[in-house]
Amino acid sequence: MRENRSPHWRQRRAAGTPGGGRDDRPLIGPPRRPTRPHRFFTVHLGFTAPGTTDARELAVAYAEALGLLRPELALGAAALSPADAWHRAERLFCGAVGPDGERCVDVADHPGFHHAPGPGGLGWGDGDGPGDD
Repeated sequence: MRENRSPHWRQRRAAGTPGGGRDDRPLIGPPRRPTRPHRFFTVHLGFTAPGTTDARELAVAYAEALGLLRPELALGAAALSPADAWHRAERLFCGAVGPDGERCVDVADHPGFHHAPGPGGLGWGDGDGPGDD
């Protein structure tokens, strides 16, 4: 009863090396399933405004300001809705796809050309009216 340990430990001790001939693989391997892709989430911010037009202007200003502070925000997904009717959400930004896959960053239903983000961003469209796709 002197050696009542499992045979595995007796073999390792008999080998005489601290690692017992084991290679330096990590004990915990990578997950077998691929990790989930990041999902989009929505933050609902409440504010008051005298009317829909003023509310849209404030919402665009808030979205652009948050986009400057946190560049990982998806401004193209920003929407505005009355507080008691989330199902009536309206997009704040155009989001039209350009020839190089860029998305227009102007406000929704803007007149004129579409423009990609950044100074000197790509412009496209005929510029003949609102919502030029």
